Amino acid sequence: MSDKWRVRQLALAVLMLLGGLESGCAQPLQQGTTQSTGQSTVNVAANMAAQDPATTTVQPQAAPGAQPLPGAPVALTQEEAQQNAAGNVAELQQMIRGSDLNELRTTYNGTYGASLLFYGKEMTYYVTLFQNKTFWRVIKTSDETRAEAIYRDFVQKTLQLSDVEIRRTRLEAQKVYTARMIALTQDHANRLQADLAIARQQQAIVADQQKQARTQANALQVEKAAAQDQLRAAQRKVQELQREVEGGLPIR
Repeated sequence: MSDKWRVRQLALAVLMLLGGLESGCAQPLQQGTTQSTGQSTVNVAANMAAQDPATTTVQPQAAPGAQPLPGAPVALTQEEAQQNAAGNVAELQQMIRGSDLNELRTTYNGTYGASLLFYGKEMTYYVTLFQNKTFWRVIKTSDETRAEAIYRDFVQKTLQLSDVEIRRTRLEAQKVYTARMIALTQDHANRLQADLAIARQQQAIVADQQKQARTQANALQVEKAAAQDQLRAAQRKVQELQREVEGGLPIR
């Protein structure tokens, strides 16, 4: 009995020892698996970013000759800026006097305007921004696409620049119109006031005339009654005299 108990104790100790060894080995293995998985995830993300540049936050540079986004201002190249500073305005003013320059597009907004001009002999475009037909900016380029883009940008500038000017023009017109309507309304009121004054004056005159006419009519009525009384008295007198004259004459 004691021998069996000792064997069981020994077997239990061996099992406990083996269990401790297995748990000790399992923890490093699990940590190593997690690190390997994290490293694999980083590598996959890096590979995806390399294959698909759209997943990165770096903004790609525009390709040469590409059109800018609608509404975005067009930045001048160094050459265009130097040409603009060197006197494109004077150059274009001289060319306008000839007949070789073609006007392709022109937009007016208030006193501001933008034009796209073409010089066929050199296949060159001149894009202008002007006010009151006086050149403000002139950009010279041989790139048709870029010329169109700069022209659209200048047109947007004319819209912005002319906004206050157009608003002022409308307000001034509204002011003049309102003043004119006030003057017309006041004139109409003055005419009505004059007509009313004349009507009141005429009404007073008519009322006075009516009063005088009634007074005269009353007086005439009294005179008429008196005259009728006199007439009847005279008629009675005549009848009495007629009887006296005919008093001694025989009756027929």
